[in-house]
Amino acid sequence: MANWKEILQEEFNVRGDDFTKMQTTLTDAELIEEFNDGYGGSKGAYFTAWGEKFVYFPVVYDGAEWVGSAPRNPCAIK
Repeated sequence: MANWKEILQEEFNVRGDDFTKMQTTLTDAELIEEFNDGYGGSKGAYFTAWGEKFVYFPVVYDGAEWVGSAPRNPCAIK
């Protein structure tokens, strides 16, 4: 079981973004709602979240769910 808050905090940490400054389309309840992020059906709420450096979004493949990210502004990252 997982929730978007824990998954987003980890992705923010990996990207060097400040989680405390995150803005998101998730409500507080959706952010902490537990769901099975393993293979099967998609269970987590859809969202967009913005950090200072990256934009974050849910990724689903074969029912497994995780957070993807892309640079918020044009940069040299390919």
